[in-house]
Amino acid sequence: MDLLVRGARLIDGTGTRAARTADVGITEGRIEAIRPPGARSAKLSARRTLDASGLALAPGFIDMHAHSDLALLTDPAHEAKAAQGVTLEVLGQDGLSYAPADDRTLDTLRTLIAGWNGDGSDVTFDWRTVGGYLDRLDAGVAVNAAYLVPQGTVRMMAVGWEDRPATSGELEEMKRLVAEGMEQGAVGMSAGLTYTPGMYARDAELAELCRVVAAHGGYFCPHHRSYGAGALRAYEEMLALARETRCPLHLAHATMNFGENAGRAADLLALLDAAAADGADVTLDTYPYTAGCTTLAALLPSWAAVGGPDATLARLRDEPTAERIRHALEVDGSDGCHGVPVDWSTVEVSGTADPALAYRVGTRLDGWPAARALLLADRLGTTILQHVGDERNVRTVMRHPAHTGGSDGILHGAKPHPRAYGTFPHYLGHYVRELGVLGLEECVAHLTGRPAARLRLPDRGLVREGYRADLVLFDPETVAAGATYDHPRQPPTGIPYVLIDGRFVIEDGRRTDVLAGRSVRGTGRPGVARVAKNTARPA
Repeated sequence: MDLLVRGARLIDGTGTRAARTADVGITEGRIEAIRPPGARSAKLSARRTLDASGLALAPGFIDMHAHSDLALLTDPAHEAKAAQGVTLEVLGQDGLSYAPADDRTLDTLRTLIAGWNGDGSDVTFDWRTVGGYLDRLDAGVAVNAAYLVPQGTVRMMAVGWEDRPATSGELEEMKRLVAEGMEQGAVGMSAGLTYTPGMYARDAELAELCRVVAAHGGYFCPHHRSYGAGALRAYEEMLALARETRCPLHLAHATMNFGENAGRAADLLALLDAAAADGADVTLDTYPYTAGCTTLAALLPSWAAVGGPDATLARLRDEPTAERIRHALEVDGSDGCHGVPVDWSTVEVSGTADPALAYRVGTRLDGWPAARALLLADRLGTTILQHVGDERNVRTVMRHPAHTGGSDGILHGAKPHPRAYGTFPHYLGHYVRELGVLGLEECVAHLTGRPAARLRLPDRGLVREGYRADLVLFDPETVAAGATYDHPRQPPTGIPYVLIDGRFVIEDGRRTDVLAGRSVRGTGRPGVARVAKNTARPA
């Protein structure tokens, strides 16, 4: 054996088996043996032995909603996730990412989602397909990554920026692009239905694309049409789509935000349970915080984005049109702000694309004139926190058996949301140890086995013989998020070891130089388990 982890408190990721003390042997990146310590038949030997007394051993955490699409390529250490015990991220979220793409859409995308990922000036965009992007990951990255075909990007390529139904030819082109992405290794399709141009898609169009996804064994992951005034209707719409198309559904960052939804998480879960009783395959993810995070431009009404970023900037410069935008935001409640009139006191600047505007980071916007000026000066690249969540809803949703963990972590910006650096230890430290909202074994299942089941991974998400040795060792008594709203990039405590493919990514609490991550690809066929493309051990 290459490594023997001795005397760990084994939490296997099922959520159904109590923690137990065990010795775990690892050979060539896989778990070879799990034995109770002290038994004569349990004597194992290895080239290296790690004394794990006092530590819990669990499967590596799976971040079901990550925005590391460029960070994985530009930041080899990627400590934001590796230090949390994350061994797999799901990328391509919210309907907007960089594959598939052509030259025209790629330039627009780099501007459109600069607030999420930066402008990509430090990236060589030498891919245009999903497969090409996954090949880039296979060159070696910090953690493993799976990918969702982004519906908004696909619509941008086939239809453009107009708010209208797709023609039959355009719909066929979108279906072709989705099928091609699935065949090349995507695990599903995402959508951003409060982001342009994805929000311009009608339900019938989404249904056609979901049927393609289902036929290729994937799942649909929508950022649905409202998290505010129309939240429950928006959830019902997505659940109806799952029933109609028989496409598995995973609800992204399924929070119930804004004052209109305070204390109403049980209503959402009742809808989910009813759909599951009807045979729908439904899961969801959340982050364990009350603040949301997005771009400032995302709050604008959708009509202001028709034609793309340059057209939006032109509208903001025009006084009469800017006044219409203000009215939509502050009086009507724009669709970009989930139908809720914006309360500027809840909007905090977390990052700017232009370094000269960094002095605005950490400040609250004091009204439309300030917001408009910042949008123009930063060319729509500003990211924000919205302090609009409800703690009761956070706790209620995370208890549901269909729940999984997702950071929704935007790593770009001077003062990002602490969820990017703290989601997984915050679950374990705050909500398990301090509040007792979840038991330890149950919480680990939410972060490991259940997301692996959604992704249909045949050999990840559990601590079992034959499974990949993607593992985390943490101290249940001290694990905690160091990240706070004031200091969002502080590392966690109590996570001394993280392994990917049996190799230490975090050792003695410090990042090693190991780049053991690879793409984890779908097979493109229904009913067949997902497998990692690269089965060889990284060099």
